[in-house]
Amino acid sequence: MSTNDLNTKKINSSNDKQKPSVKGSLIAGILLGGIITFAALKLLPSQPHSATKMTSDTSTDASDPLYWVAPMDANFRRDKPGKSPMGMDLIPYYGSQNNTVDEGPGTIKISASVINNLGVRTTTAEYRALNTTIKTVGYVTYDEDKLVHIHPRIAGWVEKLHINAIGDPVIKGQPLYDIYSPELVNAQEELLLALDRKNKRLITAAENRLVALQIPLYAIATLKKEKRVQQNVTFYAPQNGVVESLAIRTGFYVKPETMMLSIVDLTQVWVKAEVFERDIFNVAMGDNASMRLDYLPSKQWQGKVEHVHPMLNPDTRTGIVRLHFDNQSGDLKPNMFAQISIVTSDNETVLQVPREALIRTGNQDRVVLALGDGYFKSVAVQVGRFDRDNIEILSGISAGERVVSSAQFLLDSESSKNSDFKRMNAEQDNMTDTAAPATEVEEVSSATVHGTVTSVMTDHRMVTIDREAIEKWGRGAASVDFIVGENVDMTLFTVDAYIMFTFEIQEGEFIIVSAMTMTSNINHGMSHKMSDEMTQGLMLKGEVQ
Repeated sequence: MSTNDLNTKKINSSNDKQKPSVKGSLIAGILLGGIITFAALKLLPSQPHSATKMTSDTSTDASDPLYWVAPMDANFRRDKPGKSPMGMDLIPYYGSQNNTVDEGPGTIKISASVINNLGVRTTTAEYRALNTTIKTVGYVTYDEDKLVHIHPRIAGWVEKLHINAIGDPVIKGQPLYDIYSPELVNAQEELLLALDRKNKRLITAAENRLVALQIPLYAIATLKKEKRVQQNVTFYAPQNGVVESLAIRTGFYVKPETMMLSIVDLTQVWVKAEVFERDIFNVAMGDNASMRLDYLPSKQWQGKVEHVHPMLNPDTRTGIVRLHFDNQSGDLKPNMFAQISIVTSDNETVLQVPREALIRTGNQDRVVLALGDGYFKSVAVQVGRFDRDNIEILSGISAGERVVSSAQFLLDSESSKNSDFKRMNAEQDNMTDTAAPATEVEEVSSATVHGTVTSVMTDHRMVTIDREAIEKWGRGAASVDFIVGENVDMTLFTVDAYIMFTFEIQEGEFIIVSAMTMTSNINHGMSHKMSDEMTQGLMLKGEVQ
């Protein structure tokens, strides 16, 4: 046997001797650990285990609903699932645990389908500059700075009138009238006498007198040249324009205080715009303005504010803003009606919402807030200035909040409990505060009834019907809004039509599933004698009878 074999044999023999001791140590360790663990579980209190269980229970409780509520009556609440008085499943309410909207006073919940049928639109309240364009109306008038009144400087008789009527155009230097005046004759003779005497001082005095009497210079030159007195002297137009007034005719005797005629130049015109008192303080001289006329809508005139009248008209509560426009083409004629836009210089940013979102009542102004997840609530606001499209909000809401800008009147009525939507509560006034028995659930889910159509919203397939009493439900007559099913002909529903119809309650909504027109209310007594089977047999879904 080799040396290696002997060593291997010794090692194996040594290992075999050690195996029993290692196994014994392992078994002893296991037993000792078990004893220690058992002792620890007995000695330590059971609080950790209890705490763990409580935490689990609390988590479970936190995920449970706070209560169950009827879909159509927020006051009907139960601590467990069940049926509402109308036979609908109660809805769990979790409060703020699941990020639902907290139903405070006036908060309402509308289903998504009703929101869609009503055409509810929302917008955001935000800070921005009000539309600084003031739109108003005005009228064209002549430029009063271009108006000339003509009076004689002497007394005499009108021998000839060269113009015929008001509105006649005249050109500067055109003859207007011939007049005979003894005073003019004497003034001409004085000049001739001074010329004969060759007295320069008298000549100058006589010429100045004729000029003061408005004798044209060339007429004076002719008199000095021909040395012949003119009995009738012609007077001429001092400017271009049209005759604005004419108070004389041939043969009239006139005196210096007589206003014979007036001439106005229409190459420049004024436009007087009527501005409401709420806007008049935003207008300043120099503001840009534009004008359009109904008879020429394709053309726009540009001008500026030249004057803001300091007083208001007591009858219309408006102030006069005077604009100036060029009128070389003659398109603008006095007394024309004009559409005016004035661009003011006020660029202050304010919190505003669209004007269509505001509900104005006799006591307060309100908007309907869109709280999300179909929840809405009416809130009172204080309003300030407004323009054509938006209105300033002084208090009541904050920037970033969503407000309803379409169909808000219906939502406001329900939120304030002051409209036809109150029918949902009115129909439950006489009902007991207990859920309907399970045997009546099928009965409560639909009903056949008569009624008169009071309003129709064809686009939304909604109708309002003054329905008669539902005896099997123990409810009186009421005015109710219904959604017309897709398979029902909308032409059946016209205002004042008397109909018999069947409706079902689907997800908290009244859905008309069949209908037929009745010739008059006398059929109502007959129909009450029919059995439910006969009534259902007469109903034709979506067909006109």
